[in-house]
Amino acid sequence: MQSIMYLTFAALGFVIPFGISLAIGNELVQNIVLAVYIIQWIAFIPAYMLQTEKFYDLTGSITYTSVFAYCIYLATLGDVNWGSLIISILVILWAGRLGTFLFTRIAKDGEDKRFRTIKPDIAQFFMTWTLQGMWVSLCSLCAITAITSDTGIIVNGIFYIGVMMFIGGFAIEIVADQQKSAFRAIPENRNKFITSGLWGKSRHPNYFGEIMLWTGVAVMSFSSLSGLEYATLISPIFTYLLLVKISGVRMLEGRGQKTWGQDEEYIAYMKNTPMVMLKFW
Repeated sequence: MQSIMYLTFAALGFVIPFGISLAIGNELVQNIVLAVYIIQWIAFIPAYMLQTEKFYDLTGSITYTSVFAYCIYLATLGDVNWGSLIISILVILWAGRLGTFLFTRIAKDGEDKRFRTIKPDIAQFFMTWTLQGMWVSLCSLCAITAITSDTGIIVNGIFYIGVMMFIGGFAIEIVADQQKSAFRAIPENRNKFITSGLWGKSRHPNYFGEIMLWTGVAVMSFSSLSGLEYATLISPIFTYLLLVKISGVRMLEGRGQKTWGQDEEYIAYMKNTPMVMLKFW
């Protein structure tokens, strides 16, 4: 029964982004979305056979890079579309940084604990890889739709606001990750939770940064969209739901409650620190 549920979620994970691409009627976008899933499904085969999750995040990063490298190619055909070029380079920089960071971390730790119970179950593991395809597709959809439109990315005031949002979110994500890595590198901090730096302003500042940068991508794309294409602006909402309700926050805070749930300092930290939004007061 659980296998049917996992396969149903996997099917939905494919149908929703591909359905949006069909609705907007852009064949090039449809082919890109399909290619995203094919990459995940091919990578799933050796991952399941070897029972490893070590190249899961790296595959996601490579997929983003491949999609936007192709967008750079499109942006430089004929007259260069600088807006399309800028948004593609920004996403590639983000994907390269995040993929390298996550791959290095898992190589150092030896495993990603999230996958301990997922890997042995073929249906659940396949669902996880398919949902990564959904993540790449939905987050990229507004940008690739705008890039492949007749106008390409329109550079105006709204575009520059989106660029600033992306750079700000990217910077927050980098700083938050570096602060947590430095904290974990100190032996005395083993089995402790971080409350310093940005982690004193938010329980998950790295996720705040990621939501902010994908909102920036949506803002950069906005002026180039029309009609049903506005449905592709779902990316920031999807990123929030994914990080807060499905994977990141829910899983991390579940483990935190098991480890420090009776710790008074942890209880106070959970009560006084926003979950995602940075606290500026």
